[in-house]
Formats: sequence, structure tokens, C-alpha cells
Amino acid sequence: MLGAALHIADIIPPLDKYEGIIVTDLFNLADFKSLVGLPCPPVLAYFHENQMTYPQPPGDKGAFQLGIINITTAAIADMVVFNSQMHRDAFLTAVPEFLKRGRDFRPRGLADKIREKSEVLYPGIKLQPCGDVDAEKQRNPPLIVWNHRWSFDKNHEMFFKVLGELKDRGLDFRIALMGDNFGMIPNSFIQAKEKFKDRILQFGHVPLREEYEKWLKRGAVVISTAIQENFGMSVIEAMMMGCVPLLPDRLSYPEILPEAFHGDFLYKNRRDLVEKLFAIISDYKKYETIRTRLAQEMRSFLWENVAGGYDRLLERLAALR
Repeated sequence: MLGAALHIADIIPPLDKYEGIIVTDLFNLADFKSLVGLPCPPVLAYFHENQMTYPQPPGDKGAFQLGIINITTAAIADMVVFNSQMHRDAFLTAVPEFLKRGRDFRPRGLADKIREKSEVLYPGIKLQPCGDVDAEKQRNPPLIVWNHRWSFDKNHEMFFKVLGELKDRGLDFRIALMGDNFGMIPNSFIQAKEKFKDRILQFGHVPLREEYEKWLKRGAVVISTAIQENFGMSVIEAMMMGCVPLLPDRLSYPEILPEAFHGDFLYKNRRDLVEKLFAIISDYKKYETIRTRLAQEMRSFLWENVAGGYDRLLERLAALR
């Protein structure tokens, strides 16, 4: 976020060769525009995350500077696109509150200006749907899937505490721990590897896409305990492959999960998660029809079904020139 503009401005071909530019939230668009000068093609800023609402690691003192970069990027972009309605609302709500942290001058009306040029477009999922879910693939005992980053914002400590409660209640299950860990394995994963050593079938990032999809097809339940999530690509992938979800009743999850499934698969708190997971693991085969329905519902996020929206968006961006 701090240095990319310097690098890109140094290597980018002449701007008159472009009909439009796309940047992400991890970019300082104001710096870039000042470095390349005018005229600059119209710019679309796509926000997959933002540094204002993202939970900060303990001791991180750079959050304010990075949040300001997000705000100035959105302010100077010609179009601003978010990956969910929840994310757009959270971002726009955070802007005035974030600016109040300034000690003197505080810009007003900035959120409204950003709102006027903002919209929502879901990311596309690149996955080969498995069609009707085969109950035999949900092996006995049922496999619980974790396919999120091994970072603090995914709240893996709560996940392992919940699994510990199920183990203490005598339930039989297996675990697949996937997702990027960026070479750093948190202590809770190291402890879980010992505690659940007879139940863990996969431990660590699965680099091959085909192998990753095989684990999802084999899974019975996918769980999220995240304290931050603006879309939820990993749980959509798991549902598409036949996993029953258990997700927090907040963040972007109520938006991506059809309302008809909210009562069964969104949980209010840790106790609610334990009870819902206990019920599913105790009789997971009865969810066969629901798995198939969920897999079909998630097809709306496939690239083939969202690409048209991106085509129209890019045509509008180019037309601004």
C-alpha cells in the first residue's frame, strides 16, 4: 500500500495506451495519479478489504495511515466497487467515524461523495460444480472442513474450542485443516495437531487445486468463526462442493447465504454453534437434500454467471474516457 504506486508509475507503459485502469484497495491511487500526471485514464477501485474495518493485530500502529490511503483512493477513483453490500455499508459508515480521529480539520460529506459512485459486484468463483451431492462422499465419520487463512481474524481459537467440546461429548468426526498459513503456524494449530491427532486427515495448505476440491467434496461441514469477512469465497466453494455451512449471523454471511437457510446454518454465539454442529454431526445424512439445494444456490457466484456484470462495468469505465 505504501510503495506500490512508486513501482507501478516507474514501469507502466504510456497511459494513452489504456482505456481504463483497475486498482485494488491495496494501492495508493492518489500517489499514483500525482506520479504519472495528467491526463490519466478513468480508474476503477475494487475493494475486497479495507483497513478501517479490518481488525488490527495487537501493537499495529500503522492502521490510521493505511485507512487514510483507502479513503483517498476511494475519493479520487472514478468508480468504486465493493465485493458485497455489507462491505460497502461498513466502509461508508466507517469513513466519518475514522476521520474523527484527526486532531484538527475533518473533511465532511466524503462518504456521500464516495457513495454516489460506488456499487457492489460479487467476485466470481472458479470451480467445477459437482452437480448432485453424493452422500457416500460425505464419509463416515463426517469430515469437518476448515479452509480459511490461519490468521487471527479468522478466530481459529474458537474453532478448536468448539471441536474440543464436541470431542468431550463423545461425537466422532474427522478434520481437514486447509488454507494459507504463509509459513507461520499459530500455536493453536500446533496444539490442535496434538489434541486431535487421531482425527486430523489433512493439516496444512493444499497447493494443488484438484486436491483441494477433493477435500471439499469429501467434507460434510464447513465452519467459519471469523471476526472479519467481507465476502466468504472459501465457504461458497465448500457449499458448492456439498458441505453444510455453519456461519456467524453477521458480517457478509447473511448476504451470501439464502434466507431460507439462515435458521439452520447461521449461529448467534459459540453455544449456538456447538448445539447446531452437534445436531448436524449426530445425524449428518439427513442433510443430503439440503446439501444439493445449497450447492445449486451457490452456482450464482460462478464466473459464468457474474462475468456479464464485469463486462458491463468495464464498458462503462472505458466510456468515461
